[in-house]
Amino acid sequence: MWTSRLAIGAAVAALLATSAPAMADLKVGIAAEPYPPFASQDATGKWVGWEIDFAEAICAEVKEKCEVVATAWDGIIPALTAKQIDMIVASMLVTEKRKEVIDFTQFYYDTPPAIIGPKDGDKDTTPDHMKGKMLGVQVSTGHERYATKYLVPSGVELKTYSTQDEANNDLAAGRLDYVLANSSALYDFLDTDQGKACCELKGIVDKPKDDPGIYGEGVGIGLRKEDTALKDKLNAAITAMAKAGKFDEITSKYPQLVGKMTLPKAQ
Repeated sequence: MWTSRLAIGAAVAALLATSAPAMADLKVGIAAEPYPPFASQDATGKWVGWEIDFAEAICAEVKEKCEVVATAWDGIIPALTAKQIDMIVASMLVTEKRKEVIDFTQFYYDTPPAIIGPKDGDKDTTPDHMKGKMLGVQVSTGHERYATKYLVPSGVELKTYSTQDEANNDLAAGRLDYVLANSSALYDFLDTDQGKACCELKGIVDKPKDDPGIYGEGVGIGLRKEDTALKDKLNAAITAMAKAGKFDEITSKYPQLVGKMTLPKAQ
């Protein structure tokens, strides 16, 4: 009787082992807020976009099973350090302040910031000209840091938003005079029906070269400081993907980004 019970127990354990879904090797944290064309949900709720494609490609390169985990932007670093996710792929700029808490891979893309506004032909974006006007930025970004340091002292009024979509919508509704964000994200907005109807590119913003704390070193994958082996694997994968032309292949699916991003080059 005891032997048969053992046999039954072993059979049940084997059945559970074969039927249970495989756990992901790595949990990839993305911002829960939509940020097209890098990450947003389609009509079925599936996450799509340039960074989603990049995450899938780099996971394949390092031969790891990955699961995308959407996390609120203002909680994404705490989620990483608490081991709720294993890496951040969310257009996060590499800055010295963030490196005090987490580590990063080499950059995997960079774009210049830009300012957009209503369609009126006025392309003057000097701080004096923008004085007294309302500028919208996404909170906790290099754009907020730039505006706070370089524009607000000249009299530009600043309004922050949880998501880029909220800022864009307020601009389209006439509640803002300008929006400052990554040019690649703004080109995507200007290509929508809403963007075409309301707004235009006012100008590209030069990143202050002597002030790297504002815009950092480009966008990298955020990692825990102790995960050095994973960092080495991901850096090697980024290098291999650049050599194989994978970044250009991914970008070719997003015409609004072609020629408008700085990408890793083959070494």
